[in-house]
Amino acid sequence: MTKLICFDMDGVIFEPKNFWIELHKAFGTLEEGTRLTNTYLHTDYDRLVQEVVQRLWKGREAQPYYHLVNSIKYLPGVKEVFTEIKKQDWLTAIISSASIDLARRAQHDLGIDFIYANELVIKNNLVTGEFIWPLGAGKEKKAQIIKHLCQDLQIAPEEVIFIGDSDTDLEAFKFVGRAISFNSYSPQLDEVATHIVKDHDLRTILPHLNS
Repeated sequence: MTKLICFDMDGVIFEPKNFWIELHKAFGTLEEGTRLTNTYLHTDYDRLVQEVVQRLWKGREAQPYYHLVNSIKYLPGVKEVFTEIKKQDWLTAIISSASIDLARRAQHDLGIDFIYANELVIKNNLVTGEFIWPLGAGKEKKAQIIKHLCQDLQIAPEEVIFIGDSDTDLEAFKFVGRAISFNSYSPQLDEVATHIVKDHDLRTILPHLNS
C-alpha cells in the first residue's frame, strides 16, 4: 500500500532537465559551466561547487536567479497529479539536487509535505559564494533521505514510490517499492525501474500509482 510518493524535480515537476545549467544561461556562464559540470558532477562535487559557486558566481547580483526560480514552467499535468494524490491522502516529497527555492515554490503551489534540495546562499541580493548541498548530485544521498523519511514516518520502503528521470536517481530507485522512470534519458535508470513512462505530461504516471 502506497503511503509516500517522492519526486525528483528537474524534468519531472519543472520543464528544464537541469536547473543549474539554466542558471548558467541566466548568468552568462553557460560554456564554462557546462564544461565544469561535465567534468566534476559525478566525480568531485565539492570541486564543482568551488569552481562554479565560489569562482564563477560569487558576487553576482541575485536578480537573474530569482527570475529563473519564479519563471520556470511546470510540466503539463503536474497540478492535476498532485490534486489526485491529495485525494488519496498520500504524503509527498521533493528530493532533488536542484534549488531549494524552486522546491519551496513547488511546495507552496502544490502542497508538498517535505522538500530536500541544495541551496545557493544569497545575502543583500548578492551570491555569497556559499552553497549548502545536502543532496550534492543526488545518487546515494537521495536514498539516504528516503530511508530517514521511512524511519521518521514509520513506513516501509515498499510503501514508497519514487519518480525520477536520470542516473542520479538510481540508488533511490533501488531502495523503494515502486520506481517510475519518467521521460528518462538514462538507460541505466530504465533498467531498474518498475515502470517506464515516455511522455511529457506527468498525468501519464497516474495509472502506475495504484498498480
